[in-house]
Amino acid sequence: MNREFIYKALDLANKALKEGEVPVGAVIVKDGKIIAEGRNMREAKRNALSHAEIEAINNACKALNSWRLDDCEMYVTLEPCPMCAGAIINARIKTLIFGAFDLKAGSVDSVVNLLDYPYNHKVEVYGGILEEECQKPLKEFFENLR
Repeated sequence: MNREFIYKALDLANKALKEGEVPVGAVIVKDGKIIAEGRNMREAKRNALSHAEIEAINNACKALNSWRLDDCEMYVTLEPCPMCAGAIINARIKTLIFGAFDLKAGSVDSVVNLLDYPYNHKVEVYGGILEEECQKPLKEFFENLR
């Protein structure tokens, strides 16, 4: 685990914040190097699927010319939702490292742990990494909505 990568995901989350998106960023790492990144783009793309994790997985698949990301780690600023947890399993990502817990939709710890079910692939998970830093842009975004 390398905190440099969660900081890069946090940079992407802050970019999403400036664009008026829910501030979540993700990077995918293979062999110690970032091979793909993503940030929330649901508003810009007008697409419910454009979560940071999905964008990063899509970019990683293109970079590796493969749907199998089994030697990869994902760093994301917010605990994945059910859709993203499913995509992480299906992409066979080896390790998930996330920052802030999502008490309303988090699906690897907070609401449910989809990664605990007996799917054909197990993901190693580390949560709460730089949690306060990762919560900051989310708090700012939602305070500005009120």
